[in-house]
Amino acid sequence: MTATDLSVVPARTRVHKVTGRRVLRSEWAKFWSLRSSWITLGVALVLLILFGAIAGYTYSPGVVDDGPPGQPSGAGDAVSLALTGVTFASLAVGVLGVLLSAGEYSTGMIRSTLTAVPRRLPVLWAKGAVIGVIALVLGTVGALTAFQLGVPGLDGEKISLSLGDDGVLRALADAGVYLGLVAVAGVTLGVLLRSSAGAIAALVGILLILPGLATLLPDSWYDTITPYLPSNAGSAIYALTGSADALSPGQGLAVFAGWVALALAGAAHRLVRRDA
Repeated sequence: MTATDLSVVPARTRVHKVTGRRVLRSEWAKFWSLRSSWITLGVALVLLILFGAIAGYTYSPGVVDDGPPGQPSGAGDAVSLALTGVTFASLAVGVLGVLLSAGEYSTGMIRSTLTAVPRRLPVLWAKGAVIGVIALVLGTVGALTAFQLGVPGLDGEKISLSLGDDGVLRALADAGVYLGLVAVAGVTLGVLLRSSAGAIAALVGILLILPGLATLLPDSWYDTITPYLPSNAGSAIYALTGSADALSPGQGLAVFAGWVALALAGAAHRLVRRDA
């Protein structure tokens, strides 16, 4: 190779520095390139809107309805009816978060990802940011749509509300916040367990099964511990009205975000310390 040839190499081979913004763009493109992303998001949105709208049109004041697991306000207001599908939508976005992270371990693609981003942690932050923001927007839009579709079915009922009533917009927006946090939790479980099946099982156990197991505890323990369980703290975030045995929306957000942050710290430690 001549000196002239050597001088040409650097001009043709440009080395790009790995930055957080570029990692974020990479994860964004990777997310939308997967068919499972579109399908799961569609399922989450349909469940959220469909169950909320149906609950509004089938509501009967003579029927006692405790709502989905962990819902503190039951069917006491139009918002809780509109958000009936949040529990099911949370499972969908949580599973999507799991697939976004654990799916790369099952296919072996994680090796290429970590080779491109040797510092590793930006990959975790980018995955969490991408799915968290998408789930937040999707959840907020879905909650608003479910409420608007279900309100006509409650015309004349005492629990009927409008978007202008106190706390309604806050509760609907907080449903999106909750779904965003659940999606991030799914990413962390995928990184922690590195198995799609195991992480999905853990997600279902935490959100649905754990509150039921808590009923086996002595009453004094149950009353003290139950409000701080992830699912119960999460449902308190988007509750329009609180209750004596549940956390306030602000407290629920702090507790649930704390659980997600704890899982995120564990996932970060495992990602850095363990080989792919």
